[in-house]
Amino acid sequence: QVQLVESGGGLVQPGGSLTLSCQVSHNIFRDYMMGWYRERELVASISALGTDNYVDSVKGRFTISRDNAQNTLYLQMNSLKPDDTGVYYCNTRSVFWSWGKGTQVTVSS
Repeated sequence: QVQLVESGGGLVQPGGSLTLSCQVSHNIFRDYMMGWYRERELVASISALGTDNYVDSVKGRFTISRDNAQNTLYLQMNSLKPDDTGVYYCNTRSVFWSWGKGTQVTVSS
């Protein structure tokens, strides 16, 4: 059973930045296209080879990346807006694994 552990969330003012991490418990991670989800809606994805895609609302502000050697997925979030608030989860692009607990991001002044 693959386990997903998200971290890095917190309270930040509008315009601020956060970096989220997702630790995956199995090195099968390197074979999968992965995604970051806000309230279980996809916001960014990255292929096994590193090709990234974003929903329009986060383009130019968020950057998804991965470290296959460390079985870790990242989401760098800049210029945060109140609409970015939510619980962020990672999973495969096809939502193949059980969800983790997520990490709360709150953007508020």
